[in-house]
Amino acid sequence: MTLVILAAGVGSRYGGLKQLDAVGPHNQSILDYSIYDALQAGFKKIVFVIRREIEAPCREFIEERYAKKVPCELVFQELDALPEGIVAPEGRAKPWGTGHAVLVCKDVVDSPFCVINADDFYGRAAYQEIAGFLKTCNDAEDLKRFAMVAFSLKNTLSEHGTVSRGVCKVDRDNNLISVTERTGICRYQDGVTCEMEDGETASLTGDEPVSLNFWGFTPDFFPHLEEQFKEFMESGLKDLKTEFYLPSAVDRLIRENQAAVSVLESSERWVGVTYKDDKALVMDYIKGLTGQGLYPEKLW
Repeated sequence: MTLVILAAGVGSRYGGLKQLDAVGPHNQSILDYSIYDALQAGFKKIVFVIRREIEAPCREFIEERYAKKVPCELVFQELDALPEGIVAPEGRAKPWGTGHAVLVCKDVVDSPFCVINADDFYGRAAYQEIAGFLKTCNDAEDLKRFAMVAFSLKNTLSEHGTVSRGVCKVDRDNNLISVTERTGICRYQDGVTCEMEDGETASLTGDEPVSLNFWGFTPDFFPHLEEQFKEFMESGLKDLKTEFYLPSAVDRLIRENQAAVSVLESSERWVGVTYKDDKALVMDYIKGLTGQGLYPEKLW
């Protein structure tokens, strides 16, 4: 099994490379804890998706900590990492989103794989759940069945600003019905609000299952992803900031009956560093887990 880590962000809201920032008792980053949990769950290879501009610190980080422990690959999410014949529109300044970030891995991933964000602390149980699923994905009839670990929306909010989440609908058999990317999500009095496509706001309960980009796929996913991305690029992009979201690509496969997605629910608390002020909360949370003996003081 391969762990694909989406680490191409440059931390504009955070003010630095949050994926490498120290939050643990011995300068461990969230990324360190994610990799520790993944290796404990049985993952055997790690693919880091980064941008060229942060290659030097990321390569140093990886070679210092992981290169001797597990096979590692670096792939680059850049504006010109496009299918043959596709040209980026003039004026585009940022890469194409999480769907594109996964697509650039297609030449280095040939086994069942898990996708995570570098700056999200998901908890050990999530890796154990997805590993259990991926270990069953070796037979041909399972190639179109994927999985997602879902968290309760109220457990994934930041106290210091809005967040974006894939809000999910799930059937009685824990199959994903749909996932819709919502932005501008924040707490409001006794509930939660989000921004809609028309600029209006809508209310949420906080109990909705949401995607935090914790997915389980097989390599069979890549041809579907590439086809959708080509259509996205050829559609005539009027908004130079629009992104090709991974949850939206999965949602389309479900709607077109090309895939089924099992939802593996996690009751654990999520913590992450969207904003600089989030760091203290993450440090306290990890300190508590370490104090309970759930993580060693030194991971390696």
